[in-house]
Amino acid sequence: MFVALIAATAFAYLAQRFRRQQLTFILSAVILGGFTMYSFLVDAPGDGTGWTFYFFGDLYSTLMVATFFAFLNNSVRSDTARRLYGLIGLGGVAGGAFGTTVLKAKLNDFTLSEWLWICFAIGMVIVAVAAYAGRLFTKSTPLEVAETKHEPAVGGNPAWEGAKAVMGSRYLLAIVAIVGFYEMVSTVMDFQFTATAVHYMSGDAIGAHFATVYAIPNWVALFVQLFLTSFIMTRFGVGAALLVLPAAALCGPVGFLAVPALWVGSALNTTDNGFRYSINQSAKEVLYVPTTRLEKYQAKAFIDMFVQRFAKAVAVGLNLEITTLVAGFAGVRWLSLLTVLILVAWLQVARYAGREFKRLSEEQEEIVPDKEPAAA
Repeated sequence: MFVALIAATAFAYLAQRFRRQQLTFILSAVILGGFTMYSFLVDAPGDGTGWTFYFFGDLYSTLMVATFFAFLNNSVRSDTARRLYGLIGLGGVAGGAFGTTVLKAKLNDFTLSEWLWICFAIGMVIVAVAAYAGRLFTKSTPLEVAETKHEPAVGGNPAWEGAKAVMGSRYLLAIVAIVGFYEMVSTVMDFQFTATAVHYMSGDAIGAHFATVYAIPNWVALFVQLFLTSFIMTRFGVGAALLVLPAAALCGPVGFLAVPALWVGSALNTTDNGFRYSINQSAKEVLYVPTTRLEKYQAKAFIDMFVQRFAKAVAVGLNLEITTLVAGFAGVRWLSLLTVLILVAWLQVARYAGREFKRLSEEQEEIVPDKEPAAA
């Protein structure tokens, strides 16, 4: 949480001073520097290398995803987002499926440092694509002009300004709840999955089972993103898309309570990750489109970086508490009662967020001209 708070502050500070591709360039330079530094350390790592590399990897995924969606959310309107975010999210899901498949097949063909140089090369491609995309938006879009006109000047600590914006908006608090509930449910279900595998298996069989189970959600996510995400968001709305993950996830803990078997516990991982990076990610990101620039950058950074880690830490504490009170595998099973309660609350918050998104989108249409840049 401490590292995430620092990252959120730095991201918000930079977002106050730089826009779109410039922010991508700065953060990419930091990431590329990290790839270079660790390429000389990972083949013979010490304890410090292991710990710092873990934080670096976590920050990489967090910062780059936050930067990408901040760029995107600041460039399109709600109607465009509903049509495009499913297709755009497909790129991320396909990249995850392709990356894990290639890594599994070629893992021993390269050293750890060579893998980092491959990551470096991919990072350079990201910079080139960001530069090209930035040229498509060399002038302020009608959306950004409208936001600037209606948004007051901001000063003070960027992270604190983002937190204040969150606390002052019921809509942003609903997004906080969605992010927090997801992290809590995901952490508990992941613990149940791994504990179930360890309970029923041993030795190398555990690793083989993990490899199989972790591969399945990537292809489930690819299917969902390809055939369901855009269809649901355009036909039924963002509110309906927000309900898919908690509704699907609810089947997992209910089933595990009834039958705490190996593959039922393993299915918890699939229902979580199969929908998280597909329809839920796309729908959650669309929620930021009708917000102000302050909310898109500073408030979003506070939510995606600090709130997300805080909720995960709370879930870890609950795991420890419940499994201490109820010893053995029975404690793992009864954690499902906790996730059921959280999921019910999540469904209610998602319904509210969907209604508010529709209202804010209609208000945005009133202040933004109908025609967007052709690039959008």
